[in-house]
Amino acid sequence: MADAGASMTLATISLIGFALLAGFYLTTLNALWTLVSVTVTAVLVSQLLWKLRRRDALTERRVCVLVLGDIGRSPRMQYHALSLSKHGYSVTYTFICGTKPHQDVIGDERITIIPITELKGLQVGPRMVSYVTKVILQSLQLLLVLLKTDVQSHILMQNPPGLPSIVVTWLVCGLRGSRFIIDWHNYGYTIMALSHGPDHPIVRLAQWYEQLFGRFSSHNLCVTNAMKEDLQNNWNIRATTLYDKPPAIFKETSVDLKHQLFMRLAKTIPQFRVCGERPGDVTERTAFTCRDPSDLSVTLTSGRPALLISSTSWTDYEGFVKAGASLPSLVCVITGKGPQKDHYRKLIDTLSFEHVKICTPWLEAEDYPVLLGSADLGVCLHKSSSGLDLPMKVVDMFGCCLPVCAIHFYCLHELVKHEENGLIFKDSEELSGQLKSLLWDFPGCEDEGKLGRFRRNLRASGGQRWDQNWDQNVLPLLTAP
Repeated sequence: MADAGASMTLATISLIGFALLAGFYLTTLNALWTLVSVTVTAVLVSQLLWKLRRRDALTERRVCVLVLGDIGRSPRMQYHALSLSKHGYSVTYTFICGTKPHQDVIGDERITIIPITELKGLQVGPRMVSYVTKVILQSLQLLLVLLKTDVQSHILMQNPPGLPSIVVTWLVCGLRGSRFIIDWHNYGYTIMALSHGPDHPIVRLAQWYEQLFGRFSSHNLCVTNAMKEDLQNNWNIRATTLYDKPPAIFKETSVDLKHQLFMRLAKTIPQFRVCGERPGDVTERTAFTCRDPSDLSVTLTSGRPALLISSTSWTDYEGFVKAGASLPSLVCVITGKGPQKDHYRKLIDTLSFEHVKICTPWLEAEDYPVLLGSADLGVCLHKSSSGLDLPMKVVDMFGCCLPVCAIHFYCLHELVKHEENGLIFKDSEELSGQLKSLLWDFPGCEDEGKLGRFRRNLRASGGQRWDQNWDQNVLPLLTAP
């Protein structure tokens, strides 16, 4: 139905173009032909708008979720799609082909996935020419994709990336009578400034673009109160703060599930294998757990290393242990698939530590929350380009009651409460000292000391989960007249 409507729309657009060209030629003949051409064009434009805005009984229950980027880097938008589906909305999920979405999204009957191929601009000539041609091609591509879908009540779009998706989505919403919601995760121009500098012409243009077209949305969401205030004070954009909250899949992992995950990882990652296995030993062992063959019970081993998620200053920590500090060995798991991962993997391979082991495993989406729930401490090195967004990784860690050491930036206090649910550091020296204090006499410090206290505070605070947070802040925007 949508494809047939799109074909009729394209045919009407072609007729309008033909009428305009014919009218331009005929107006050189006499005024009568001018009147005829204007009338025909007006009729065709009216027909086009009618077709684009034609609604049916299900229109108000359809929402498009749009990400002009790799969906694997947008868990928040996947949660939006799942929440919409839970409330009975039919969701068109449009994103750039890349990482596979979460299995819950793929298996949801109410969610229709429309992947978009990432286009590139001209690969010859100046870099600016390549960038401009890419934006033009993406604009046409996105316009056609959105016009091919059934009319939606709302289009919920992530920013960044917002070039060209903000203006294209605004145009489509205007043509089809849909309401336009922008979910501000950050500012695109501040990310561009990291590589080009804040005074580069293209960065200034991107800032002007976001500020101008961002005002044309019907509603706005943002990730922090600091960003809400910045949007209001500097751009006169009113937004609702929707904090990132962990979904129910992020929780503390049972000892049995830890063992199952560690056994799977040990098949390919030596850091999870037990050292010095004895011949004929039938006990299932990993570097962290063992299963008793007599009753199949699983326990954490007393001399296990501490399991950290992310990266840090390993050289300092190695020095502490060699100097005789009562600290455990470390197994650090670096997650994610950033563009520099291969570069850092090569650097890691050059390190020769005795007490610190680093691995960069590839994880199924379903294994990631299990790993976080199995860890002893998280380290976050996220620094916001704008200073106004918060690290999703820490949100997930807190959902698993995992204490965190996080690097300081402007609005981090909205998430990490220093000396309450984690620690905030400003440099590698301060982080090394924090690791030393948190992991002293591990694993005995799990229940005592700061590490145990932070975990107990996280358990006690509970906090909202994504579903309750979404129902409270987003659902009213969709149901408002």
